[in-house]
Amino acid sequence: MNQYQNPYEITPPHRPRTWVNGMLIILNIIYFLYLELAGSSEDAYFMLQHGAMYGPCVLEDHEYYRLLTSMFMHFGINHIVNNMLVLFVLGDNLERALGKVKYLLFYLLCGVGANVVSMLFELPVGDWAVGAGASGAIFGVVGGLIYVVAVNKGCLEDLNSRQLVVMAAFSLYLGFTSTGVDNAAHVGGLVIGIILAALFYRRPKRTCRADIWDV
Repeated sequence: MNQYQNPYEITPPHRPRTWVNGMLIILNIIYFLYLELAGSSEDAYFMLQHGAMYGPCVLEDHEYYRLLTSMFMHFGINHIVNNMLVLFVLGDNLERALGKVKYLLFYLLCGVGANVVSMLFELPVGDWAVGAGASGAIFGVVGGLIYVVAVNKGCLEDLNSRQLVVMAAFSLYLGFTSTGVDNAAHVGGLVIGIILAALFYRRPKRTCRADIWDV
């Protein structure tokens, strides 16, 4: 008797190793530990001296590096733990979807772009605040995953569109109902993430196998 397997059976996807996301998490933790040992991550002036975001320093003193360095700084242990947990849970999925180089570029552009959006919102009123945190980039990751999952018909690995939309909406709600939260950076990061994912992501072609057994 001859037995044939469906030649169009989808081959189980192989998950490549991800190390860029882990590297970003480690960099955030290392810089946080350095700040804690050198002073206090909850001291706004100390954070400003070590690279935190502050509009006048960027616009008037041309310290553009703050757009980048502030992404790796956090105010206190709760701030970094919350951000790194979300990045740990979601970042690997997007890194596998985009690839290592694109994911690193995506993450940095989302973080810097979120800081620029925040600065532009503060500019008209001149209500400047010292800012730090990876949340702009992390909202970018959420936005990127929303796009990628949507392109893949509402499902990617263990994620689905509903989970991501609910997470984004709940996170934004918490931000708008709390004090000391840079909501402009969050919304900016989310939108930038969706746009960049549309530019960077290409849905992989399906593969099939045709194994035939003779019994």
